[in-house]
Amino acid sequence: MNISRENKISKINNERTILERALKKLIIDIGPIPIANTRIMPYGWRKAAKGRTVWRIIEEIISQNLEYNQKELGFKEVKPSKSEVGVFDFKFTSHDGIESFVNIKSSVLGGKRNKDDISKANGILDFFAENNDANLFIASFIIDFKSNMTIEIVDCIVFPIAWIPDIYINPSNNGNMQSAYYKNIEMAVQRTNDEFLELFMEEFEIAKEKRIRRLKK
Repeated sequence: MNISRENKISKINNERTILERALKKLIIDIGPIPIANTRIMPYGWRKAAKGRTVWRIIEEIISQNLEYNQKELGFKEVKPSKSEVGVFDFKFTSHDGIESFVNIKSSVLGGKRNKDDISKANGILDFFAENNDANLFIASFIIDFKSNMTIEIVDCIVFPIAWIPDIYINPSNNGNMQSAYYKNIEMAVQRTNDEFLELFMEEFEIAKEKRIRRLKK
């Protein structure tokens, strides 16, 4: 059965909306996350006010709450990935049997825009080869470091990887796909997975050629 481009785009958008709505509810339910207090850290966060400093703790809190509250969030099942180095962290299954794959990331509120790693290019290609009808999303949890030594997840932005506007593969960084705009949903370029993969393969070949030229120097 052939599915029109419009229906494919609509499916991606519907999944994105459902996921974002559920994850926004999740962060409200989680509320402030106590990390320390001003007695043991009298000078506040200092250099610790970085996403990577506390992300493993926050990631575990998100993971446990997703699994524990999957029914309340409207899903048949939320299942963590078996791999810690794969392109997705969770598989969300709706009551209609639709499977959505989500890679979760953190971002500090008010932080600088950088070209961040998304996933290894080879992993993305393998994912779509194995799940050609499924959609892959990035969920960015925006965190705020409070003066009372708690952390608050203030927002969550769900972005289809196929809609990333600035597709780029870094030839010198383990072949990672990178993007500076994966948290700006208003900049999304609506594409089907096939349209994304066509552009992605072009970048993949460019990155491969750059690596070969560097190795020859």
